[in-house]
This record gives sequence, structure tokens and C-alpha cells, in this order.
Amino acid sequence: MLFSSNEDQNFALSRFESMLKTNNVFFFDSAEFEDITHHYLDAGKVALAKKAIKIGLEQHPSSVNLKLMGIELMVFENKLDEAEKLLDELYTLEPSNAEIYIQKANIYSKRDEHYKAIELLKMALEFSNDLGDVNSLIGMEYLFIDDFKEAKRHFMKCIELDIDDYSSLYNIIYCFEFLEDIDGAISYLNEYIDKNPYSEVAWHQLGKQYYSKNLFQEALASFDFAIIADDRFIGAYLEKGKVLEKLGQYNEAIHNYEVTLKLDDPTSFAYLRMGKCHEKLGNKDLAVKFYYKTVHEDPLLDKGWTAITDFYIRQDNYQKALYYINKAINIDTENVAYWKRSAEIHRALQLYEEADIAYQKTVELGNYELSTWIAWADILKLLGEYSNSTHVLLQALEFYPDNSKIEYRLAGIYFILGEQSKGTFHLKNALRNNFKEHLLFKKLFPSVVMRMSVKNIISEFKNPYT
Repeated sequence: MLFSSNEDQNFALSRFESMLKTNNVFFFDSAEFEDITHHYLDAGKVALAKKAIKIGLEQHPSSVNLKLMGIELMVFENKLDEAEKLLDELYTLEPSNAEIYIQKANIYSKRDEHYKAIELLKMALEFSNDLGDVNSLIGMEYLFIDDFKEAKRHFMKCIELDIDDYSSLYNIIYCFEFLEDIDGAISYLNEYIDKNPYSEVAWHQLGKQYYSKNLFQEALASFDFAIIADDRFIGAYLEKGKVLEKLGQYNEAIHNYEVTLKLDDPTSFAYLRMGKCHEKLGNKDLAVKFYYKTVHEDPLLDKGWTAITDFYIRQDNYQKALYYINKAINIDTENVAYWKRSAEIHRALQLYEEADIAYQKTVELGNYELSTWIAWADILKLLGEYSNSTHVLLQALEFYPDNSKIEYRLAGIYFILGEQSKGTFHLKNALRNNFKEHLLFKKLFPSVVMRMSVKNIISEFKNPYT
């Protein structure tokens, strides 16, 4: 039971806080103590909530609801054994109290015993007056054990009980997406909209499902309906802008992003998308302006820094690209995308030693793409660091066994190093896996290919039909 009015709430709270300050003892009925406790819990004032429960139980020692609130706090603070003992005592007094089952389930959930939690919550359904809340708790437990079908079923029950339970609606769509059943999500949302046609959330979610299937016209219509239902729904304008970009309608997309700037504080995402649109329209000055705004609005957004860096790379202005990627790295030294771009820019500027350092950092941070390994090995070859280059290529070979691009490079470098048997081994592997690519080998290692021994190996594998 909640306070019947704000006046009642304020009066009871002021009396309670006055009692704490003056040490005078005021009497409250148990329902008032419950409401006071709820107020403090909602406000995150746990210490005051504990005091309200303590004093409440002193005045009403038989109040099961206050005891359950105390137990809820114990569970929150991971005092699970103590909470469980008190729950067992309460169960003997009120075996049909749903909250006892719910709190016991909460304890099992905290112990990762989710099947036991589900069993207790299903028992709580028999006694609870709030079936929606209990079904939601069951759904969450099924999510913990990755049973998305059962989780979805219980969240759907929540919607049957309360069609405006958007938290459950989001969870249902999450389950459909995890089950990779986008058609199922679309079908469910359309059925939901038939019952609740002015739900901006459902239209928005439906648009996102259509977008994921590249059904852009259907997505556009869905976002338009979301906006009709709520013309201040920023998410719908942003998603509509993304669809319009896909359809090549860049000016219309910019207009939708501009609407979001008027409705609320600007977002780095809107600025970034506007920059991309202007770049597609050939408005280079405006594109750069919005990329600047993106990184100014959110210096930690890596997409902003990569957008402005890539813009200058496309203009072949590597000095400016280097300036901005260095600024990005100074903000976030562990961002692998920044280091990879740094390596590519240094390579373009023929600053090979700096490129070597950047590629090394890229790999250290977990980028194991084939292109990264090969570019790094090529840089080391240019620097004359042949042993280091082979070391990098051998590491790459562990990730990409028998890859001809790697094998040809290993062969060439081993021949340069005078290690004929290793060179022959890797050259034969490369020719066996991809003979046509030996033309790249000739381009990378022209002096090696001139050797008669190497020519003979290549001629062994030559396909007469190529």
C-alpha cells in the first residue's frame, strides 16, 4: 500500500525524520513503516530504510511484511544464510505468502541455482496477486540459464496481463533476436500492434526488425508510425535517418537527425551521421564540421575519431589524418582501431619504423586479421629486418595455416636469408595451394625469382591449362 497522497507521504516522512533527529518516539502503523521503507529504498537511502524497518519491527514485532523487507535488504547485501534462516521461520507462520517464495528464489538465484529459483517462483504464482511481476522474475531466471524459449513464454504472459509492460516487450524481442527468429519477432510485434496500435515502442522495435532484414520501406513506415504515436521520440528519428541513408536519401536523413538536436541535447551519434551524409553529398566542408562536432561532443567515441581520420585518408591528406589519429590515441591508448589506422598512415607516409611500432601494438591489442600480419611483415621486410619479418609471418601462419600470401612471403625471405631448404618448403606449399599467386611472389621478390633453382620449382607446379 502506497501513501494515499503526497501530503500524507511528506507528513509521515517529516515525522519519521524528526523522530530520528530528536530521539522522540512517534507511533506509526505498520503500513506507514512499509511506505517509508519503500520511499528510502527507491531513493537509494539504504541506511534510512534499515532504520525504518528496525523501528517498525520494534513497534510492530509481528509484521511479516516488515520482516520480509528486512530479509530483502539482507539478500541485497549477500547475507544469504541469515536471510534464508529467517525465511524458513516465516514460512512456518505464513506458508501461502508469495513474497516468502520470491525472496527464497532470490537467494537461490544469487547462488546461481537458477532451476531451484524457477521452481520456487512457479510456486509463488499460486499465491501471488501480481502474476506479472512473478512471471517477469521467472523469465529473468530462464535468461540466466540461456533458455530463451521459456524466457520468452513467460515475458509474453506479462504482456497478456499488462499490454503496456514495455520492459517485458523489450525482453521478448531480445529472446527472438537471440534465437535468430527475426520473422517471429516481426509477426509478434504486428500482433501486438493490432491490440495496441498507438504504441511507439512497438512500432520502433518493428522498424528495427525490418531494418535488420534490409526491408527498408517497411522499416521507414514503422518509424513514421512511431513518430506519429510520439512526435518527440528521438530514437525513431535516429533510426529513420539510418534507413533514409540506406535508401540514398541523404538530405532527408540529415533533416531527421536535425530534429533530434532540437528535441534534446545534441548527441555525438547524430553529428556523426550528419557528417557521413554530407560527405556522401560531396559537402566536404560540412562533413568535416560535423566530424569535429562529433569528437567535441564525445571525445571517447572511437567512431568519431576514425571518421575524421578516414575522411582525411580519403583526401590523401595523411599529415592531417596522422594529427587526428594521434589525438585519438592520446585519449585512448588501448584502442586497436586507432593503432591499425596509425600503422596504415605511417606506412603511407613511408615512416616505416613508426608503422612497425603501430602494427606491433595492433597485434598486442588482439587484432589478428590476415591483412594486419601481412602489412606488418612487409614493413619489416622494407626495413631489412628479415628475421623479424619471418617471426611475424610464422605467427600469422598459426592463425591462417597454408595461406599462400603468407607462404610466398616466407619463401622469399628465407631465400634472401640463404636458408634454401626452408625457402623451398614454403614455396612448394604456396604453389600447391595457389599457383596463380606466384605472380605476386615475382613482384615482391624479383631478385629471388631470377634464381634458376626457384624458376625450376615454379615450373614443376606450372599448370599447362593456365
